[in-house]
Formats: sequence, structure tokens, C-alpha cells
Amino acid sequence: MIEFIASLVPANLAAHSPALLVAVPMLMAPLAAFMPNGRLAWLMSIFATGFSLIMAMVLVTQVRSIEGGAIISYAMGGWVPDAGIEFRIDALNSMVLLLVSSIGFLAAIFSWPTVKAEIRDAKRAMFFATYLVCFCGLTGVASTGDAFNLFVFLEISSLATYALVALGASRDRRALPAAGNYLLMGTIGASFFVVGVGFLYAATGTLNMAELAVRLQGVPDNKAVLAGFAFITVGLGIKAAMFPLHQWLPNAYAYSPSFVTMFLAATATKVAIYALVRFLFTVFGLEFAFEGSTLIWILMPMGIAAMIACSFQAVFQTDVRRTLAYSSVAQVGYMLLGISIGTAAGVSAGMFHLVNHALIKGALFMALAGVVLTYQGTSLNDLKGLGRTSPWTMSAFAIAAVSLIGVPLTAGFQSKYALVNALFEHGWWWAVAVVMFSSLLAVVYMGRMLEAIFFRAPSNPNKRRQEAPLLILVPLWILAIANLWVGIQGGFVAGLADDAAAALFIGGAS
Repeated sequence: MIEFIASLVPANLAAHSPALLVAVPMLMAPLAAFMPNGRLAWLMSIFATGFSLIMAMVLVTQVRSIEGGAIISYAMGGWVPDAGIEFRIDALNSMVLLLVSSIGFLAAIFSWPTVKAEIRDAKRAMFFATYLVCFCGLTGVASTGDAFNLFVFLEISSLATYALVALGASRDRRALPAAGNYLLMGTIGASFFVVGVGFLYAATGTLNMAELAVRLQGVPDNKAVLAGFAFITVGLGIKAAMFPLHQWLPNAYAYSPSFVTMFLAATATKVAIYALVRFLFTVFGLEFAFEGSTLIWILMPMGIAAMIACSFQAVFQTDVRRTLAYSSVAQVGYMLLGISIGTAAGVSAGMFHLVNHALIKGALFMALAGVVLTYQGTSLNDLKGLGRTSPWTMSAFAIAAVSLIGVPLTAGFQSKYALVNALFEHGWWWAVAVVMFSSLLAVVYMGRMLEAIFFRAPSNPNKRRQEAPLLILVPLWILAIANLWVGIQGGFVAGLADDAAAALFIGGAS
């Protein structure tokens, strides 16, 4: 299907797909802001994200068209790297771009009912404009081959995100302090990152990431490089909600507008993890990141701690959004554990889980948005009996819930199985026990929700049957079916993850 859609794109348009994927949402954002009403701005967001999705399909097709994977270098403005800014696409970021643009397109379709209910009419056009700015920033991070340009796009997406979170204040005043905390932590993370990039520039005299990788080989013990490595790891760790740098995330997810929570949960931390992986493997290289600086003693313990501590925190939450927020940090731990193995199989498993977790959390938060819209509640008590009053919405929620747990025939099982295999191959049998224990905790906190939904009587006996609007149900079920499709026939996504890992290990260890 992807190859067929990509084949319909004219060659002269496909040649500029790396730039158009980012530029079209960027250019549409100010136009959306000046729309006379929110509905027109919403339609523009659908068009812009849909166009970016098609361009991402083109890039995936182009990269996979050559055995071993191709690298697409696009010089912005005709300025040859490293004198100019380069967009550099390989199997890793083409996969991330396809994920972000797919989720962004489905999120844009789903957004209108929730935005109409939660955002005042006068602010809706600006809301969708801000969303497009955020989307543009995330795709820019995943596209650029320039370290400072990555910082710029990271800040573009972050500044837009702070505003989107704060707009939840019209529904819950706690969104304002949540946005403030997010702003504070995000600013610290961005500052650490740009300082780290500055150290690398001082040591090498370039900001192009491909050229950085070459020049850093000649200065492995340079103190500026070591400092840059530390600053970049911490900065991106904050952005990725790496334990214990995740304190901004629970409140940001719990009090944001429903649409914002869904989009951020499925994309924001995933793009930050991509950036972290890009620097670890492409810029610094496997030997430096996992031997010279013993990163294995940072990533792996943080991943393990997240899987256990945040899963326990999720068990004791009564608000479903906060439960899923802590669960997200725990799932980031799975990804970091796979990456910390430092093998192609481990990185592939980590990236596979990254994609699957986006499908899972996208569906869960989309279903919760339907609950908020129809029943105005997100506590565990509010879920009671919804299996009877909203069977279609809650059935999709249940599919995503069992996928999060890792039940066979779901996406979550496939990526956890790949992770367990990679751990056994590396001899980390004890880490397999941690994965199993964390999954059992997921059974507890997701099981409580499923029990309330399907086996408890409604807390309000007068609750009438009411499904989420069709604009929510359609993208929700696309994500739910995707969880089943990847669980039963996951070869395509697993292949993307394998290609992504292979792109990082060209010329390196496996």
C-alpha cells in the first residue's frame, strides 16, 4: 500500500519530499491562525499532516528501494553540506517520520470533537496553528542532519507544546502549573543539549552530524567531547522522559486537552528517543558511547528503574490519565533497555517497541478522549460499566490495553518478545525477569481498568448508552486494528525496525 501511494507522487515532487514534509505544515500554520473559524483551521491541519504522511511514504519507499538501505541527502537552498543545512534521511528516521506523520494525520482527524468541546471558539484557529507548528518541529527533528538545526526544531516543537498544554486550563486550571513545570524542565533539557552541541562544535568545527561523526574519531579523549556527550545525553534524556528526569510528564498528560495528551503520548518522547539514538550511534559511535563512556551503566539502570518504579506508581493511581502517563515512562524504560544492549538486535527491539507503544498509547488516549467527551470523567470510578454503554469505544480501549500488557497476537507482545530474545542473546537473563515482572504490574493496573469497564455496574445507574463521535471512532479503530495487525502480521514494522538498526550498525558491531 505504501509503495502504491508513493508511486502516484510525481517524480519532481518526490525529489523534494524531505523538505516538503516539514515545510508544508510550517507554511500552513500561519494561514490556519488567520482562518475565520476553527473548522477551516482543522481542515487545513488535516491537509497538511496528510500531505506530510504521503511524503513520509515516499521517503520510506526510496530508502528501502536499495538493498542495505539508501541515504537521501537533501541540501537546503542548494548549499552543499557542511557549509549549509542538510536534511539526511536513512532507514532510522524514515521510520520515525512515517510514525509521526501517521499519528499526526489520525490525530488531526480525531481532534475536532474534543477541541470543539474543550477549547473556546475564539482560540480554535490558533490552537490548530500551534498544533501544526508542533508537528513541523517534530518532523524537523527527525529529518535534519545538522546538530544545531535539530536544537532549533526541538525548541519549535517544545514551545508549541507548552502552549498546547496550557490551553487545557479552560477545562482544568491545573493545566497552567503543569505547562509551567513542562516549560521549566523542557528549557533545562534544551539548554543542556545546546551547550553539548557547543562543546562538539568547539572540538570539531562543524555542526553537520555526518561530518561530526568523522571528525570525532580523531579526538576520542578530548574533554570538550566528553562534556558535550554528557550534556547532550542529559538534555535529550529530559525530553524523552528518561527516569528520573520524567517529572514533567504525568501532569502534562493528565491536565492537557484530550487531543494534546493523545498526540504527545504517541510522538513527543519517541522523537526525543530517536534523537538520543542518533547521537549515540551515528555521531559518537558505538565504541565511544558504550565503551569509552560506559553509557551502559547509565541507560540500562535508568531503563530498569523506570520499568519497575513507574509501573508501581501506575498501580496506585486513581486517575486513568496519570496511570497511563506513568506507564509511558515505564515503556520508555523498555526502549532504553533494548538500546543499552548495544547490539543490532537490541536496538531493533527498542525501535520496534517505540513504534508499537505509539500505536498503543495513541489508541488508549484516543478512547479516553471519547470518554471525556461523552461522560466528562477520567477516574477509575468513571470507567465503571462503560463496556455496556460505549461498547465500540471500550472494545478498542481493551485491544490497546492487552497490547500494552503484551498479550500474544498484539503489537506489544511482538516487540516485548523481540526484546526478550535480544536480552537472552546478550546473556542478560536477569533483565528478562525484570521485563516479565514489569509486565505483571501492567496486568494489575490495566486489569483494574478492564474490570471496571466490563465487569462493574455503572457508577451512575442513569447513564445512557453513548458512543464517542464517528470522527473519534474511525481513527481509534484504525489504531486498534493496527495493534492486532502488527501482533499477527508484524513483518512490515519489524522489518522497518531491523532496517533502522542496520543503518546504525553499518561498519560497526552487530
